[in-house]
Amino acid sequence: MLATLRADGTPQMSPVLAAVDGDGSIVISSRETAYKVRHVRRNPRVWLCVLPDGFFGRWIQVDGRAEIVSLPEAMDGLIEYYLTLSGEHPNWSKYRGAMHSEQRLLIRITAESAGPNRTG
Repeated sequence: MLATLRADGTPQMSPVLAAVDGDGSIVISSRETAYKVRHVRRNPRVWLCVLPDGFFGRWIQVDGRAEIVSLPEAMDGLIEYYLTLSGEHPNWSKYRGAMHSEQRLLIRITAESAGPNRTG
């Protein structure tokens, strides 16, 4: 779950699929028209809560700063994102076309802190 801040200071949360890129940044694919992108452009502070697939168990909250990487600069990162999460794509040309038509981009998060570092 990614939390960003609306203009009025209240949180806006979005379920996301996150990966870690080769530089150690957390990356999320989104669209130019998404509210979370608008919020990050205005205020780069973000919070990410990552849960295990089965929900129960170890989890982590990351506090950080995000940047938006739009196309065409985002394409290599979008390909790396797909490879990390899903493996080889059957048709990379079709994938690239879909990224353009969907106005895809990357939200790249630099973690500033993470936890919890103890249990309750």
